[in-house]
Amino acid sequence: MAPARDEHLDAIRARMAAHSPPLHALVVPSEDAHQSEYVSEQDKRRQFISGFTGSAGLALITMKEALLWTDGRYFLQATQQLSDRWKLMRMGEDPPVEAWIADNLADEAVIGINPWCISVDSAQRYEHASSKKHQTLFQLSSDLVDEVWKDRPLVEPRPVIVHPVEFAGRSVPEKIKELREKLVHEKATAIIITALDEVAWLYNIRGSDVDYSPVVHSYAIVTVHSAFFYVDKRKVTVEVQKYMSGNGIEIREYETVQSDASLLASGKLQSSVHVEKDMNEVESSKIWIDSGSCCLALYSKLSPHQVLALQSPIALAKAVKNPTELDGLRKAHIRDGAAVVQYLAWLDNQMQENYGASGYFSEIKGSHKKENLPTKLTEVSVSDKLEGFRATKENFKGLSFPTISSVGPNAAIIHYTPEASTCSEMDADKIYLCDSGAQYLDGTTDITRTVHFGRPSEHEKSCYTAVLKGHIALDIAVFPNGTTGHALDILSRAPLWREGLDYRHGTGHGIGSYLNVHEGPHLISFRPSARNVPLQASMTVTDEPGYYEDGSFGIRLENVLICKEASAKFNFGDKGYLAFEHITWAPYQTKLIDTKLLTPVEIDWVNTYHSDCRKILEPHLNEQEKQWLMKATEPIAASS
Repeated sequence: MAPARDEHLDAIRARMAAHSPPLHALVVPSEDAHQSEYVSEQDKRRQFISGFTGSAGLALITMKEALLWTDGRYFLQATQQLSDRWKLMRMGEDPPVEAWIADNLADEAVIGINPWCISVDSAQRYEHASSKKHQTLFQLSSDLVDEVWKDRPLVEPRPVIVHPVEFAGRSVPEKIKELREKLVHEKATAIIITALDEVAWLYNIRGSDVDYSPVVHSYAIVTVHSAFFYVDKRKVTVEVQKYMSGNGIEIREYETVQSDASLLASGKLQSSVHVEKDMNEVESSKIWIDSGSCCLALYSKLSPHQVLALQSPIALAKAVKNPTELDGLRKAHIRDGAAVVQYLAWLDNQMQENYGASGYFSEIKGSHKKENLPTKLTEVSVSDKLEGFRATKENFKGLSFPTISSVGPNAAIIHYTPEASTCSEMDADKIYLCDSGAQYLDGTTDITRTVHFGRPSEHEKSCYTAVLKGHIALDIAVFPNGTTGHALDILSRAPLWREGLDYRHGTGHGIGSYLNVHEGPHLISFRPSARNVPLQASMTVTDEPGYYEDGSFGIRLENVLICKEASAKFNFGDKGYLAFEHITWAPYQTKLIDTKLLTPVEIDWVNTYHSDCRKILEPHLNEQEKQWLMKATEPIAASS
């Protein structure tokens, strides 16, 4: 693959040199025109040009260098996937891309960007940094990567699906009315909505334009009196047309959003759908955009003085789940937990029968793989089996991300994605980490469990126990309203820090309601952005500390939590206090726990969780699976 990618790099540079004006550098981001984390196959430009397959990163190509920036989840993976013509730039350790451009490119250098695939925030950050040397950001009329990507996948029109209120919990008119009230409050006349999950949430629609994320490539513009939906009309059925019209939404072609942004800026955007005017005119022409998700191409159609650049009001409204969504999430996680238990019980049996493993419960040393296995177990084949168990569950629609099924050293690659042709065979003498999730009509799931089917070392046990202690510490936290995820992140790290250990990823992210598996605007992390949005009751967030030893093993434990009001004895400052409710159900492998390192409170937590796990999941299992779960959830006791 490397020679082909080298040819692509050379072809890009030839186009950069021939461009008018000549380009000294080209920015190739991971994102699509909606600033999505996960993108469709035809939008994976950075992956195509660099060979790096992680979901986060940015490539910068100059006439002499090729650099790739990515975060700590992907350092190890990037070193394995990048050819020697690429240099890895570690986010948080190396200078950010805008600083590198300003420091390393010549005065008056021209940097090419696709204005559709760069956010307003990023563009302004680059412009500020490059202004010192009078460098220029040049908005390209066509993407140079697309020009050299001869076999770029074609766009397939996939239908827009109406998401019923029985799952959404709130009707579209309710959501639009609330949005318009926020527009009036901010003295804005309209909002341009670019994030795919925000359009899907607002209009109660879903789709399949992006693998694992049930979204539709679309935009929305909502004014105080009208609403527009920009989509490839080939995706719109008669049913969806009637649905949109009945909710006062006009459907327009996807590409017309740019010209309509210009009309909106000049006050000339008119709708053909009649809507009763139930709000006073806004004495302002302010247009609301979220500069973190709105692309430069649309922003460029507006006058800077008329832009209201604030976080999208939909981000928080979507993150604070309504009672129907919370109920659906709880139910989806029960079904999902049953699938995970069925999988672990099956895998335990397979590892013992085919690999002579001591199994999930025993620590007897030694394994003896059968000769001439009819079908060997691989990271991919076993994860396919897990998907099969999930597929039998009510409301299952697919996976929520590619399953991270990883054995031994591969488990140290934080976002490892096994490929059938190159993945590892299962190994009874190595740790196995499985991070997986599913999309159900009533909720999105994300769970990680780490297990060992042989005899784990004392070091592996102590590391697992440190991760478990951090996992429990966040789960049982009580904190005042107004607390951000930045303040809570240390709770999960402290048990690891005491051992001189740590992990290079955040501790928790929001999760959608049959939407994106990673959802903002809140998060639990050491990153500065985690200070921006306090946690609120009815938000969801994951609890997933870990530890990774390059070349050896990786450990992560993950549950989904719902933020709820706490029943604290006092209420200092009349702030109100919050706590968490875990809704993920699957056992922790007790043979990996060094109980000497647990406090009585932590032992009680594990035993209570396992007792609840048993009661909640048993009705969904057959007799054999119940017996396995009974054994997996037996109480642990403090070591003498």
